[in-house]
Amino acid sequence: MSGVLERLAAVVESRKGADADNSYVARLLSQGEDAILKKIGEEATETVMAGKDGERRRIVAETADLWFHCLIMLAHYGLSPEDVLAELSRREGISGIDEKAARKADKRDKSGQD
Repeated sequence: MSGVLERLAAVVESRKGADADNSYVARLLSQGEDAILKKIGEEATETVMAGKDGERRRIVAETADLWFHCLIMLAHYGLSPEDVLAELSRREGISGIDEKAARKADKRDKSGQD
């Protein structure tokens, strides 16, 4: 399953520096961080709306759009799907409640608060 993400990530990577007139990905990357993050926000909102409507095909389509734009964001920051999959693998078998509590504790430790 991750093979699809890897292939899409490779396509996104290949579009870095490409002609923005001929590639949507190149155009979005050339517009920079704010444009990329704004697009992810739009796609996330559309995904939530699809979920609220309960239309299965639309949920899948909007989630695909969101994931695709997340791949563009990852490429912008020099990251890959493998980085996200490694983080998910690290979290596997850890209670979500425990994992969130550990992140909060780590954040407190880094800020010097008790």
